[in-house]
Amino acid sequence: MKPGIHPEYKPVVFQDASCDFAILTRSTIKTNDTIEWTDGKTYPLVKLDISSGSHPFFTGKQKLVDTAGRVEKFNKKYSKKK
Repeated sequence: MKPGIHPEYKPVVFQDASCDFAILTRSTIKTNDTIEWTDGKTYPLVKLDISSGSHPFFTGKQKLVDTAGRVEKFNKKYSKKK
C-alpha cells in the first residue's frame, strides 16, 4: 500500500443512544467524542440512533405505530366528494 493515502484504521466504540448497547470494533470513521471502555482505555465514540440492540428485527419487539389515524387522514384527504 502507498503510504499517506489511506485513512487511519483504529479501534472505535459504537454506542446505541436508545438502549444500553455498545460495541468495540475497528473503523476509519472520524469523531470528536471519546469514551472510556471497560478495559480502562479511552476510545473514539460514535453514537448511533439504531443498532442490532434496538432494531425490531434482532430484538423481536415490534413498536406499534398509530396507523388507524393515518388511514383515516388519508381517506379524508383523498376520498371522493359526494
